[in-house]
Amino acid sequence: MTSPDLIRTDVVIIGAGPAGMLLSHLLAADGVESVVVETRSAEYVAARIRAGILEHSTVDLLRQHGLADRLEREGDEHRGIYLAWPGEKHHVDFVDLVGRSVWVYGQTEVQKDLVAAREAAGQQVLYECGDVTLHDLESDAPFVELVHEGRTVRVQGRVVAGCDGSFGPSRAAVLEGVRTTWERVYPYSWLGILADVAPSTDELIYAWHPDGFAMHSMRSATVSRLYLQVPNDTPVQDWSDDRIWTALAERLGHGHDGWELTPGPITEKSVLPMRSYVQTPMRHGSLFLAGDSAHIVPPTGAKGLNLAVADVGLLAPALVDLVRKRDPRLADQYSDAALRRVWRCTHFSWWMTTMLHTAGDAFDTQLQLSQLRWVASSEAGRAGLAENYAGLPIGF
Repeated sequence: MTSPDLIRTDVVIIGAGPAGMLLSHLLAADGVESVVVETRSAEYVAARIRAGILEHSTVDLLRQHGLADRLEREGDEHRGIYLAWPGEKHHVDFVDLVGRSVWVYGQTEVQKDLVAAREAAGQQVLYECGDVTLHDLESDAPFVELVHEGRTVRVQGRVVAGCDGSFGPSRAAVLEGVRTTWERVYPYSWLGILADVAPSTDELIYAWHPDGFAMHSMRSATVSRLYLQVPNDTPVQDWSDDRIWTALAERLGHGHDGWELTPGPITEKSVLPMRSYVQTPMRHGSLFLAGDSAHIVPPTGAKGLNLAVADVGLLAPALVDLVRKRDPRLADQYSDAALRRVWRCTHFSWWMTTMLHTAGDAFDTQLQLSQLRWVASSEAGRAGLAENYAGLPIGF
């Protein structure tokens, strides 16, 4: 039997998305080596279209580590959001309320910046790996075995960081009897639309409507990103372009106070299910989970990518201390510290989702409208939304 090729490193990172690439960058800044393992191709990872809102804390972390130059040139800083419902539209100004802004800058762009930085530094990334399995996680010499370019490879380190999302091998490596999971599946989905038309708004609009939630976001000065609440399992082909623009105009309040929604060519349609998921603990022996491998939130609160960055912001110094100083204190605290923020963001995402999405219950409708009126009219209500949306400090 042929022995596998052996690669030794300090940290084996599974997943070359933003969480994994950012972790490799932060570790390298403190002299900790890593190898990144990815099951998909580099082109596939680069093309994934995900969240487009960066919290204040996320931007601060990227700035601190020299990763925000293009973001600050090409991104769009927003002071807040609009909350709308029939006959009403209110601006929630995060900067006035809590002194923190957010940035519109897609995950695809963050990924480009991270990959460019790691390539310039000579980061070793193994793409298109097959049969990825984790071994000896209860020891201080864990390894990941895989097939790469037709050869069996063993990547051995002091620790393994699972940054490979909800369908990767890391989540499942935390054994039954060790892991506890919580899940909430929502009774609606989002129809996501990408359109080649300039945004009709300067900042995001979150709209409650009896027909269902709608959202107006943006990708750039010439591309709009929009969403409609639809029933689960809705076929995309049920929604023609004309039907989409008619529903968006109605739900977003076209004509109210002179505001107009400008339609344009739709280039992409997809249906996104809504769910919350948390798996604990976020550490099992020498395996540490970060990002979607440990938790998923509905996109209403714009927390997915930002939670992954917050996890990495806690995990990197913990692994530096563990590997370089043999000091386990931060590593031992990592799961509990990360989960405090995870549950806060999970609650905020649930709160935003249930406040804005209709479920066909007349009693819930009155509760939602009451909540919206309170948030719009109360400084405390607006400040609570602003504090959570713009992002709590990493380590909260």
